[in-house]
Amino acid sequence: MSTSERLIESTRELLWERGYTGTSPKAILERADAGQGSMYHHFKGKPDLALAAIRRTAEEMRATAAGVLDGPGTPYERIEAYLRRERDVLRGCPVGRLTMDPDVIASPELRAPVDETLEWLRGRIAAIVEEGKARGQFAPGLDAGEIAAAVVATVQGGYVLARASGSPAVFDAGVRGLLSLLAPRTS
Repeated sequence: MSTSERLIESTRELLWERGYTGTSPKAILERADAGQGSMYHHFKGKPDLALAAIRRTAEEMRATAAGVLDGPGTPYERIEAYLRRERDVLRGCPVGRLTMDPDVIASPELRAPVDETLEWLRGRIAAIVEEGKARGQFAPGLDAGEIAAAVVATVQGGYVLARASGSPAVFDAGVRGLLSLLAPRTS
């Protein structure tokens, strides 16, 4: 792995663990096993490196979500697969956690990939809800955008509640509750 790749991967890990403020250039260099001038040779500085790391994390999250949401099954089954997919619940979402970092939120450049990813996710889920409505699997009166927002809020809020309690049980309960509300209509 090249030095720039090690720097990006180390920054991704540290952002997830410590947030932007808690991620020092020294910690990045130590984790990447890179020399002191390496970061500035490949990147303009910490914000530039953080942006590359956030973009990579956002791309990875989109690919993982798309792999499930675009997979086989009915619209309900695909949403269920997304909600129940393997996650490190107690660690939280590497993208969603960035929304709690005041320095990321204050920077339009750093916030953009986070917002774009969550917006993409809501849009993809809304399209699946519309598909389910067209097939008669979901109630015709459901607002696809609102359901998509509820799905994303359940996941992101579930991470917060699980971390606060120290147990994934509350995350799982939220998922089960949302799925029971979305369960396909039976005639």
